[in-house]
Amino acid sequence: MLSSDKITKHVDTPRNNASVPFDFTPENWATAKKILAKYPEGYKKSAVMPLLDLAQRQCGGWLPLAAMNKVAKILQHPPISVYEVATFYTMYNRTPVGKYFVQVCGTTPCELRGASKILKACEKKLGIHKGETDANELFTLVEVECLGACVHAPMMQIGDDYYEDLTEESAVAVLDALAKGQTPKPGSQIGRRVAEPVGQRTTLLEEPMGPYAPNLEQKTA
Repeated sequence: MLSSDKITKHVDTPRNNASVPFDFTPENWATAKKILAKYPEGYKKSAVMPLLDLAQRQCGGWLPLAAMNKVAKILQHPPISVYEVATFYTMYNRTPVGKYFVQVCGTTPCELRGASKILKACEKKLGIHKGETDANELFTLVEVECLGACVHAPMMQIGDDYYEDLTEESAVAVLDALAKGQTPKPGSQIGRRVAEPVGQRTTLLEEPMGPYAPNLEQKTA
């Protein structure tokens, strides 16, 4: 959990207050116009989420107050309505984050496959605890709920990329590569193709390999 997830009201800082200017770059203005064009007149306010995402990407992974105000102005919408969206959805960060935003999934499938150990390995490697950013603002580490890749548990998301079928060692290797300015290959870290089973392929004509559900009618000693 980030510090911004714990606060219930905005607190001005030198980097985050209404007087800090924000405007979209020319390239992002062009993207914003394409986003707005998808919505009919009278429904432009529905573009609030993609516009906030666009602003967050431009700001390096977080949403300053000025960016939210800009989105509200574009949509001709009360700023409070934009704040409500930004504070409700956890993908919007209201405090600065590192260049690499590391999200380790801790939901049941990943936890059963060792997510806690992977999180601890990441903490040890980065020298920070979950919810913190390192001194160089290179990495921010958080634990999150389900990211929808349960079949490849355990996994973590960094930026827009998923790193799946992780071990403690492979998770640290991904962080090492990023710290060196390299681009680690996303996806399964054991070479698994899509959602195929670990080991040999099977068919519906074969005896299931298990694990099997217990026989609830069988009496136990």
